[in-house]
Amino acid sequence: MKHGNHDGTGKDRHLHNPVEDRLIPLEPLDLSSIHSIDDLVRAMARTAFTGRQVGEAADVLEAMARDKDCFVVMTLAGAMTVAKQGLVIAELIDRGIVNALVSTGALMAHGLVEATGRAHFRYNPEVSDEELYEQGYNRVYDTLEPEQNLDDVERVMFHVLEEWDPSEVLCSYKLNHAIGAYLAKQTKERGILKSAYEQGVPVFVPAFTDSELGLDVALSNRVREGAGRHKLRFDPFEDLEHFASTLLRQKRLGIFTIGGGVPRNWSQQFGPFIELRHRRMGENVPLKRYHYGLRICPEPVYWGGLSGSPYSEAISWGKFVPPAEGGKFGEVFVDATVGLPLIVAAVLERLGKTHDTHKGKKALARK
Repeated sequence: MKHGNHDGTGKDRHLHNPVEDRLIPLEPLDLSSIHSIDDLVRAMARTAFTGRQVGEAADVLEAMARDKDCFVVMTLAGAMTVAKQGLVIAELIDRGIVNALVSTGALMAHGLVEATGRAHFRYNPEVSDEELYEQGYNRVYDTLEPEQNLDDVERVMFHVLEEWDPSEVLCSYKLNHAIGAYLAKQTKERGILKSAYEQGVPVFVPAFTDSELGLDVALSNRVREGAGRHKLRFDPFEDLEHFASTLLRQKRLGIFTIGGGVPRNWSQQFGPFIELRHRRMGENVPLKRYHYGLRICPEPVYWGGLSGSPYSEAISWGKFVPPAEGGKFGEVFVDATVGLPLIVAAVLERLGKTHDTHKGKKALARK
């Protein structure tokens, strides 16, 4: 039998035994044996396609949570708070599973709406977008954000900014800490920024001006300028330096990403930033990368965008530890409003109600 020919001739094959090759068999999803969300997710891990991805993702999140030396960064993009996922994220913070948060500003603004007792509403497709505009309803796909909600957010922001010392430079993690402090004193509702404040978890918004919060700071400064007062100064590099110094103090790093966009890339560029400081500037800093990675995002890789890029690609940039060196990753191509609650609920069942993994790292995040 010739090998390497191109005439279409087949090959005499030696068929392997999958048991001898130690292949992992799949198992039928038997609903009669499912008694909890964790049972379901574990069973899904033994099936195929996106179901298997969900099951394997839960294993990665559990590993991050149980690793007492792992500092977990969660990144958020998309309208997750409008989609009512805010308490899922707050629960991760309260349980000590998430130690730092990197988000879009819009997501934090919409979460602030919820944390101050306001609501979002279902969209009626029979009402046109022109009518929604006239009525003061902002549409986010199938959900409405009343403009009055954002006016309420502005009042909260103006209160926080009025208390700000003009001699202290603003940055997103300091401002989000102040908002959380306000919520802890003034509101009974749970929320992301309130939980972050109470648990000492820093919240970074890299593209701060691209949000209602950023616009509120701009409006506040215009009011200050009109009254002859000093404007507040905002320096995003304080966020970058604090984020980098926080991660440099950790033994191991994990990242839990919802969507992609600026929050994902900004968080992942930590590795290259540290390498450049070492290689170009000669700084004596450890070259750190993420050991764990879990992302939930339906965007496919072939569009070429950051949101859909796999962790294998990020390894080439020096952002992640390769699997051969101990890296552990999970990637789920599904709507996060489906994947996030399933995965988190399953992992919380595994960990138990009193599980608190990262108490020692909260102090590190505050410094």
